[in-house]
Amino acid sequence: MKAVVWHDVGKISVDEVSMPTIQDPADAIVRITTSAICGTDLHFIRGTMPGMRPGTILGHEAVGVIEELGPQVRDFNIGDRVVIPSTIACGSCVYCRAGYYAQCDNANPNGRDAGTAYYGGPLSTGPFDGLQAEYARVPFAHTNLVAIPPGVSDEQAVMVSDIFPTAWFGARLAEVSSGDVVAVLGAGPVGQLAALSARMQGAGRVLIVDGNDDRLEVARLQNAETINFNVEHPVDAIKELTAGIGADRVIDAVGIDAQMPKDGPAAMDAEQLIGRFATEQDTAAPRIAPADGTWEPGDAPSLALRWATQAVAKAGTVGIIGVYPPEHDAFPIGKAMNANLTLKMGNCNHRKYVPGLLSRIAGGQADPTTVLTQQETIPTALAAYQAFDRRSPGWTKVTLELG
Repeated sequence: MKAVVWHDVGKISVDEVSMPTIQDPADAIVRITTSAICGTDLHFIRGTMPGMRPGTILGHEAVGVIEELGPQVRDFNIGDRVVIPSTIACGSCVYCRAGYYAQCDNANPNGRDAGTAYYGGPLSTGPFDGLQAEYARVPFAHTNLVAIPPGVSDEQAVMVSDIFPTAWFGARLAEVSSGDVVAVLGAGPVGQLAALSARMQGAGRVLIVDGNDDRLEVARLQNAETINFNVEHPVDAIKELTAGIGADRVIDAVGIDAQMPKDGPAAMDAEQLIGRFATEQDTAAPRIAPADGTWEPGDAPSLALRWATQAVAKAGTVGIIGVYPPEHDAFPIGKAMNANLTLKMGNCNHRKYVPGLLSRIAGGQADPTTVLTQQETIPTALAAYQAFDRRSPGWTKVTLELG
């Protein structure tokens, strides 16, 4: 079968690989009909999430049709349309039973303290082959498959594999409640759905920060008030828009690949931290391989965290869903402590939120495809990755159509 395969930092390709097989009685084989490219995948290619195994199939977002079932999978039938939540959980341990699927004791073969298991990630996460392929093996299928309700399209459902639950989780972490002013850092697909999620969870106003005009234009579809950090300082703008108080809640949807502002007052401010950012980058990404303007790691790893703690009101809450590798240890803890901030962060417990979000979509309460801007195929995946990596205009969220 064809699949998108990681070979080294800065090197991926579309290869012919072996078909997956049932390896455990609780496995399923799913024929993928739609997959997607995520910003997390770019971390692996840029080198800002180290530890990848050469030959690993990329991707952790997909929907498809069940082709084969192990004898212990009792809640599905061959031919069912399903969404695959991107993090893997057993469904039986105490963490899964409490809804902390991302901290499952049994899914990660590296042991219960190894952390989140997910598809297409580094050695520390399993590793498990990913979902940018024509077929995929799904372990613990009784938990890691969710039936797609009638009337929900593949394009809608694939958004519930990762980015919509992650965005919803970010708003929950930030403790969004009725009437809150919420600031979202990052207008990529997760940030845009975080703005939507904040609205759905009761926010009175949503402000969204990015340096890309094209993405900010799309963010207005979520009725967000936009701030371009290459034009104005986002912290100053947020304070000005909130009568000097700051946002009640801030969601960091940027992570380790934050970029330095190129112009304006924020650029002058960030220039004072260039040396510190360089040290952070060397620590988080000791191996990088940029080429022809692609696969460039972010040059300001802790910038979103700094802006988050500065832009939130005293005694406010910051929810962090942007990806940071274990090696990243720069955080403005003094600022957070002295402002009595509440900090919440983590990998999304996808399986907890997928069924409810699918129901909301089926009921017409939400349509996450507003962030979908490109539909490609496996043969064009490399070019799609490059355009997405460069943040080319019109490349906010990319799906790969396989069936």
